[in-house]
Amino acid sequence: METLPPILLLGAGRMGGAMLAGWRERGLASSFIVDPAPAAAALAGGAVQVVASAGDLPAEFNPAAVVLAVKPQQADAVMPDLRRFAQGGAVTLSIMAGRTIGGLQAVLGANAAVVRAMPNTPAAIRQGITVACPGPGMTPAQRDLCDGLLTSVGEVAWVDDEGLIDAVTAVSGGGPAYVFLLAELLERAAAEQGIPAPLARQLARVTVAGSGALLAASREDASALRIAVTSPAGTTERALAVLMADAAWPALVSRAIDAATRRSRELAG
Repeated sequence: METLPPILLLGAGRMGGAMLAGWRERGLASSFIVDPAPAAAALAGGAVQVVASAGDLPAEFNPAAVVLAVKPQQADAVMPDLRRFAQGGAVTLSIMAGRTIGGLQAVLGANAAVVRAMPNTPAAIRQGITVACPGPGMTPAQRDLCDGLLTSVGEVAWVDDEGLIDAVTAVSGGGPAYVFLLAELLERAAAEQGIPAPLARQLARVTVAGSGALLAASREDASALRIAVTSPAGTTERALAVLMADAAWPALVSRAIDAATRRSRELAG
């Protein structure tokens, strides 16, 4: 596998740091992180240097890609400094929620090559899923580079309809939080039934993790796996009658995803 070319990473938080770790595993040419947070300095070493602002970058640094991993609310402060890279041929890969390709090109230049993508936090263990949308004027080499950056942390799917990214943000971008909430609630409910706290936590975490692994390994639909666990007139059927009632999980999940999708669109500003 080829070594990745120089990269400029804006933002080294949880997701930016996870992506950086995946790139380092592939071999990364001399690259820079821009992040003023003191914790970011710990990511320096090897081919990677950390600076507090884009103004601190060496004049001769010429990245092949600029990755925007800052919060959408922080974008306006950092974007103007990146125009020179976009105009110099670097592809801009944005993983910011809500910020559109057109909005980024308005700052970087109409001819800037931009990819909008939404990964999720299992990228930290190289089991993420990212959906990416290429902007106009993207060269095959730029798309291949972005695909390589994203596949370093998990699976990648490409779409041509940018409007889908807002729903993707709601489903898979936020999806890990919904799964973690399920584990929280299972643990709490187990404790309410008298199961000791350590065992309640173990049951919840291993059940959620194991079920996810089974789903990943199976070719069956999720509904078929659910039915296989549900014995007629048994305990699981009784529980599902509560969870699948009209005003329960089916309606709540749809409302939650709709709310998150609308918020992603709002962030486009």
